[in-house]
Amino acid sequence: MSFKFEKLLIWQRAMDLGEEINELSLTFPDRERFNLSSQILRASDSIALNISEGSIGQSDLEQKKFIGYSIRSLAEVVTCIYKAKRRNYINEEQFEGYYQSLFHLMNMLVAFRNKIKK
Repeated sequence: MSFKFEKLLIWQRAMDLGEEINELSLTFPDRERFNLSSQILRASDSIALNISEGSIGQSDLEQKKFIGYSIRSLAEVVTCIYKAKRRNYINEEQFEGYYQSLFHLMNMLVAFRNKIKK
């Protein structure tokens, strides 16, 4: 037996991304613990959390709404990696890797949302 969301590739990718972001946040300076580290962790975890919440017993309209929340959380993560790059916590190569992963996941989320019935 499994939950419906566990089969979703977008949820699986969001879960993986959350773990990658967790590892990244551990490299930030201690002074960022309650600022950028906390924000990027909450936002990255929120992507998968909203996918799962929207898929359980919700109407199609509710599911679309929660996918929208996931997309918004993903946008927060993008802004956080920009902040990390500007503060020299990550280099350009790291930034590009995270950015490409986030962009790909965003496209997957938008496509998934567009397939949900109106």
